[in-house]
Amino acid sequence: MGRYLGARCRLCRRHQTKLMLKGSRCYSAKCALERREYPPGQHGPRRGRTLGRLKDYGLQLHEKQKARRIYGMGERAFRTLLKRAVQMKGVTGENFLQLLEQRLDNVVYRIGFASSRASARQMVRHGLIELGGRKVDVPSVRVKPGQEVRVRRDATELLAIKSSLETANSMGIPPWIDRNSADMSGKLLRLPDRSELSLPVEEQLIVELYTR
Repeated sequence: MGRYLGARCRLCRRHQTKLMLKGSRCYSAKCALERREYPPGQHGPRRGRTLGRLKDYGLQLHEKQKARRIYGMGERAFRTLLKRAVQMKGVTGENFLQLLEQRLDNVVYRIGFASSRASARQMVRHGLIELGGRKVDVPSVRVKPGQEVRVRRDATELLAIKSSLETANSMGIPPWIDRNSADMSGKLLRLPDRSELSLPVEEQLIVELYTR
C-alpha cells in the first residue's frame, strides 16, 4: 500500500478519535475533530456510520486501521510485526504495542525531536538521526533499550526540531524515555507497560483479526 496523501484530519474524524497526526494542532482549538465531531463526507452530519453499528469483523478491522494510521505503517510491515509478537513470550497484544513503540521513527517522536510520527519518519529518511553513533535512514529499525538516539550535529539548529522540543516540554516526556535537550540526544530506557500507553487502540481486536 502506498503512502497516504490525503487530509490527515479526515482520518481522525473517520475513526472518531484523535490519532495525533498533526502534532501541536491536535491539542489546539484548530483540531478538526473538536470543530466537527461527525464523520467526513457529504452525509457525515446526517447519517454517519457509528461504531456501535459495526459487527465483530468491522470492529476488528477498524482497530487495525486505526493503529496503522497512528504509526503510519503499511499493511505488510504491520502484519510482519504482529507475527513477530505472536512468537514472543507474554501477552501478544502488549508485545505488539511494544514492538511498535520500538520503531526508530516512533522513538524520535517520543523523545520530542519531531511533532508527529510523520515528521519523525521524514527526519530519519533524510539522514538527520543517528542510532548508536551511526547514521540510520530506515524508520522501521528496532531501537533496543539503552541505545542512544541523537540528532546529527549539523541538524541541531533546525527550527523545526527546536519548536518540537518546546512542544514536547509542555506536554511532558514518557517515563520510559530519557532525553538530553542540551545534547540533542535521548534513550529508550525500557519497554513501556500497557498502562503507560494512552493509545486509543484495542490491541486484542487486532490480534483476533489476524489470528482468525
